Amino acid sequence: MRSRTIKEGIERAPHRALLYATGIPRSEMKKPFIGLATSFTDIIPGHIGMRDLERFIEKGIHTAGGYPFIFGIPGICDGIAMGHSGMHYSLPSRELIADMVETITQAHQLDGLVLLTNCDKITPGMLMAAARIDIPSLVVTAGPMLSGRLKGRRLSLVNDTFEAVGKFKKGLIKKEELDALEMCACPGPGSCQGMYTANTMACVTEALGMSLPGCATALAISADKRRIAFASGQRIVELVNNNITARKILTKNAFENAIMVDLALGGSTNTTLHITAIAHDAGFELPLETFDILSKKTPHLANMLPGGEHFLEDLDWAGGIPAVMKRLRNHLHNTITVSGRKTFDIADSAVIADEHVIRPINKPYHKQGGIAILRGNLAPDGAVVKQSAVSQNMMKFEGTAKVFNSEEDGMKAILSGKIKSGDVVVIRYEGPKGGPGMREMLSPTAAIAGMGLSESVALITDGRFSGGTRGPCIGHISPEAMEGGTIAILKDGDRIRIDIPKRKIDALLSEREIRERFRTWKPLRPKIMKGYLSRYARMVSSAGSGAVMM
Repeated sequence: MRSRTIKEGIERAPHRALLYATGIPRSEMKKPFIGLATSFTDIIPGHIGMRDLERFIEKGIHTAGGYPFIFGIPGICDGIAMGHSGMHYSLPSRELIADMVETITQAHQLDGLVLLTNCDKITPGMLMAAARIDIPSLVVTAGPMLSGRLKGRRLSLVNDTFEAVGKFKKGLIKKEELDALEMCACPGPGSCQGMYTANTMACVTEALGMSLPGCATALAISADKRRIAFASGQRIVELVNNNITARKILTKNAFENAIMVDLALGGSTNTTLHITAIAHDAGFELPLETFDILSKKTPHLANMLPGGEHFLEDLDWAGGIPAVMKRLRNHLHNTITVSGRKTFDIADSAVIADEHVIRPINKPYHKQGGIAILRGNLAPDGAVVKQSAVSQNMMKFEGTAKVFNSEEDGMKAILSGKIKSGDVVVIRYEGPKGGPGMREMLSPTAAIAGMGLSESVALITDGRFSGGTRGPCIGHISPEAMEGGTIAILKDGDRIRIDIPKRKIDALLSEREIRERFRTWKPLRPKIMKGYLSRYARMVSSAGSGAVMM
């Protein structure tokens, strides 16, 4: 056990004295020391129920013969941080979370880790740490929220609050209805109800083999989630005793399994950042093109919100991730998981309880997976679109650029009615370096959808989109404007052509015109010149390589 470093030998008497000061009995000192990294906080709905889950994980660890130590990890609610300066911190917080888990674990020489998480950047940050440290590790995601209810209609955060803002601005709903929606859309604990980034990453984590079967979709309020928490506490001790470390599970084949499940679910485009970043910490590079290669042979089987009709509760009742893997079994690799069972065993024993929620492989919602990677003179290093949330008549689109140097300027133009059918909204200087922090554009995209323009207006950005985005929205354009990408020299009135089936995105400018414009181009002055975000901007890589700090 690694923890012998801090608790055995004459020279460790001071260390033992400090450990005994915590109240640990002498009889427990020989047991594996298990860290329980928890991102509990009172301000994130997906995390407010974690105190309860901490207890059940602790019970499981004690039952199996380990000794738990709880330590805290901070988190950000992307929904609350959305649409203002707070969103600059969301993606950069992923690196801080990974660094904090690494720091506490290594400083105290813990033998194993249970990572209690739920929301957008916290789950990938904890997985990055597990991959980097490479000790026995297991993830417990705290579970999705129940759907809201209003007058017999089921509600979700994005479709019924963010998009409702656009509907209200256009006069489609009254203030009384907007007030009722904001009170009813989020009824209690859990991650937001659709296949947004938090739930997508929970599903990816289970498909990677880093959570116990059923964990991703078990509802936050359920007794099932408590039992999974208890079993996870037991299982981490077994992983320590058998020396099954994170990198033995986080193999290239496991990442391909996770991507295929993600594609079948039509998950968030943010996974192209997070999965590549986790792979980087696991010791190998995962090219962005992997998503596109797998997307072309992985059908879209679950029509989840925001682009579809189903909630996470529907996916759970239909059989969860094991049932999705059952559908994809002939595509998947037979990898090991933290449960001790292999992928095929989990898939074979799964029950598909609703064939409308998880369709048969020969009757998909779409023949290709949820994500497509586009390239062209606007994005030679790649751009990302959730193609499963784009209507058929917008898969090919040519429009006129309306260019903005910040999310705020773009949002003002949308809400003031300056964006018309046939426009391509261009929001630049919002990439990892230029933002800094690559802010999510959920407010602009939701406003466009709410105002009824998602069938006639596209949005492109070097920033990123929330998992709640739907419509022809292309993000992660690389190189970003701050690095001198072509998006930096676009002007109002330029023509933009998007062809998702052909994986193309181009400004209809000649090479000569592009060269001429770059002769007089200079990047904008950095928006933030001090503190963590300034350091982040100097050290972060491009979106095409996961936006990791180098």
